[in-house]
Amino acid sequence: MAVSRKIAVSLENSSWIRRMFEAGAVLRATHGADRVSDLSLGNPDVEPPAAFQTALEDAVAARVAKKHGYMPNAGYPEVRARVAHQVAAEQGVAVSGDQVVMSCGASGAMNSALKAILDPGAEVIASIPCFMEYVSYVDNHGGTLVMAPSRPDFDLDVDAIEARITSRTAALIINSPNNPTGRIYPEATLRRLAGMLVEAGRKLGRAVYLLSDEPYRKLAYGGAQVPGIMALYPHSIVLSSYSKDLSLPGERIGFAAVNPAAEDATKLVDGIILATRILGYVNAPALMQRVVCSLQGLSVDVEIYRRKRDVFCSALASMGYQFAVPEGAFYIFPRAPGGDDLEFVKALQEELVLVVPGRGFSLPGWFRIAYCVDSPVIERSLPGFERVIRKLGR
Repeated sequence: MAVSRKIAVSLENSSWIRRMFEAGAVLRATHGADRVSDLSLGNPDVEPPAAFQTALEDAVAARVAKKHGYMPNAGYPEVRARVAHQVAAEQGVAVSGDQVVMSCGASGAMNSALKAILDPGAEVIASIPCFMEYVSYVDNHGGTLVMAPSRPDFDLDVDAIEARITSRTAALIINSPNNPTGRIYPEATLRRLAGMLVEAGRKLGRAVYLLSDEPYRKLAYGGAQVPGIMALYPHSIVLSSYSKDLSLPGERIGFAAVNPAAEDATKLVDGIILATRILGYVNAPALMQRVVCSLQGLSVDVEIYRRKRDVFCSALASMGYQFAVPEGAFYIFPRAPGGDDLEFVKALQEELVLVVPGRGFSLPGWFRIAYCVDSPVIERSLPGFERVIRKLGR
């Protein structure tokens, strides 16, 4: 057998996002890239801010001893300090560089944090629809992801989450602005969630950690604010990256920030640092650490995504699609006309338009559109959306 049984099963159930992206490659080869509208992958199309190019050139030109050598596994102290200052401003909590661990993207931060807190057999709760790589991330470290439904408006259902807490519950993952819905969780909901977790921890005799996955934090529309969770709940860890807000997904640079009020905060940070090493990340990329150090608080022009959102939402609404207008990120999550997301996605693929079925986020009957693409791609996709809803919108 070429691969393990576990990997064989994982390959069979591989990410729907990647499946659709790969299907798009076939369609482009067959029909030409200028005819295919690939709306499957959240790969930012907006160029990084101009300050990124300057910072990159400065970092490359700088003459620094051991410029490409190892540094502390947690990252350069000066970078950690600058990131901590930004996190403190966003979260409303005094965070120091000692509470920040630089990582290989948000996924590296998430895996390192889960490695640090999970024992074999532990459970981690997530609200669906959610980014389904969480299943693999939790499984990587001997845990199981437990799904809790969200409310009809895709807000967190605190009662549903509470009902899934058991003696094995180690953590809860939230993601706001959310992938795939674009929902920003209101502060009132997060306050209620925090109160519930405090009570759950009292009953369990230990903390339930709250992991906040925040790579879309700065991609919020109309001045919407993304509430910080650190000021609301002490046992919290923020995991983020510069993949979306600076359009740097291929550079694999992010961080984990531990709430200084968390249970065993110092030991938790040490555990994440150790996990960074033993998982094989070793440290975040040296050059990109130096680059993002001077770019704290910056992001791409969010108005570009807002305009694309408005064009898409206006067109889809006029056709009869049902969806909530996203408050952040760059995804729309409509109901699948006819109710069968696979049937819908297949019909749309025949129109040379690719989206991701809702079951790829553990919610069949819906589908995700990624509108982080050139405007002509959006425009040429619209006739296909209209033909398919006429065909399936029973």
